[in-house]
Amino acid sequence: MGATIDRGGRRASASVRRMAKRRDSKVVWSTTDGDLRKSRDPRLAELRSHGGPVRVRRETAGRRGKAVTTVSNVPLDDVALRELAGRLKKRCGVGGSAKDGVIELQGDHRTVVVELLRADGYQVVLAGG
Repeated sequence: MGATIDRGGRRASASVRRMAKRRDSKVVWSTTDGDLRKSRDPRLAELRSHGGPVRVRRETAGRRGKAVTTVSNVPLDDVALRELAGRLKKRCGVGGSAKDGVIELQGDHRTVVVELLRADGYQVVLAGG
């Protein structure tokens, strides 16, 4: 097996040679399409067409009786979901999180959340009790 020589005339280490041959690497820039990291996920169109309505529910299970408003089945990728969660948290004036495709808001804020999501054009359903 021939030795790999770098620009300085030195022999390249085996780890450098292996790194160059990684198969799980991903293209992030294209001269024709630009930044590919910001490209739309092809599954989003499928989620929007087959996903059904956005579900808003009030949950208390596993939270020592504290009410939490959850928003699920939102046809957005993780970045857009976090941005929507931030807008909802600011509008309701509460804390919360966005993980695993579900937005959680502290407290019962179903009416405000439904109003804001309908204004954004989502089909919204109150789910649960």
